[in-house]
Amino acid sequence: MRTALVIGTGLIGTSAALALSQRGVTVHLADHDAEQARTAAALGAGTDEAPDGPVDLAIVAAPPAHVADVLADAMRRGVARGYLDVASVKGGPRRELEARGIDLTAYLGTHPMSGREKSGPLAATGDLFEGRPWVLTPTRDTDTEVLNLALELVSHCRAVPVVMDADAHDRAVALVSHMPHLVSSLVAARLEHAEEAAVRLCGQGIRDVTRIAASDPGMWIDILSANPGPVADLLTDVAADLEETVRALRALQSSDDDKRRDGTTGIEDVLRRGNAGQIRVPGKHGSAPRAYEVVAVLIDDQPGQLARIFADAGRAGVNIEDVRIEHATGQQAGLVQLMVEPKAAPVLSAALRDRGWAIRQ
Repeated sequence: MRTALVIGTGLIGTSAALALSQRGVTVHLADHDAEQARTAAALGAGTDEAPDGPVDLAIVAAPPAHVADVLADAMRRGVARGYLDVASVKGGPRRELEARGIDLTAYLGTHPMSGREKSGPLAATGDLFEGRPWVLTPTRDTDTEVLNLALELVSHCRAVPVVMDADAHDRAVALVSHMPHLVSSLVAARLEHAEEAAVRLCGQGIRDVTRIAASDPGMWIDILSANPGPVADLLTDVAADLEETVRALRALQSSDDDKRRDGTTGIEDVLRRGNAGQIRVPGKHGSAPRAYEVVAVLIDDQPGQLARIFADAGRAGVNIEDVRIEHATGQQAGLVQLMVEPKAAPVLSAALRDRGWAIRQ
């Protein structure tokens, strides 16, 4: 691939353009908002000038509701040898294009499983997709050249290609992305009118659960409007689980021993099912999840503290597998949780203590 046209210069489109530009591909940028395309170009994602002729690959990064229109227009104009989109829903756009009688041999639906709470070109980064799954949904009609161009794009973005059926993809993202986003929003909504004294008690748990609720509502309306059925089905199941959980909690309030036992059994069941599901979430680099030991370090909120901790861990010969920061409410301090291999935990704890760090047991 030597040339590409990115249509839609939001977070995903600009991030893909940055990755391609960094690897020597000439990228042309287009957007219905010309100012947004100019912003992406200023960031080094490519040029907002139109290509002289057909490019190798056109990448449509429009909202799901507009993907079919944008693709149909681009394909009729013959702007590229191959076409793909990066929308988060795959079945609907393909069926819309088929209904219009468009030859889809040069088209491939894709979905990079990566994003951020922020949107727009200023939130884009060239490494956004690194190590992340990138779903490809070819059919028997997909031209081999187009599939190869898509695989080249995925490689340039350092993502991991995953081949799926389009409708299976839509059911999967409803489960692992769309439904969880709504549940996160529902939890966060309970905080909107909560007493300030209660909100000040927020810790890392509530931050983890509500983090994705900070995303742009307009973007999510587009996503959910394109995949409402599978999401509604899943929320129906969640609602049934919630009803059972509420029933169990009410039973725990009873003065009747049998009812309290039933309540305990019900709560234990949902917690154990949660354990079983959480274990299935892939771990680092998509591998099976591993159990790490946590070394908790108290730090002041000052420049360079994290860099010092990582440097000291490196001097001790310990690899930090993951990290989490819990900020102390109302204080310029926090707790850094360093996840390491179990056998490395005592080595790291001793080394950090020797270098003056306060280790929390």
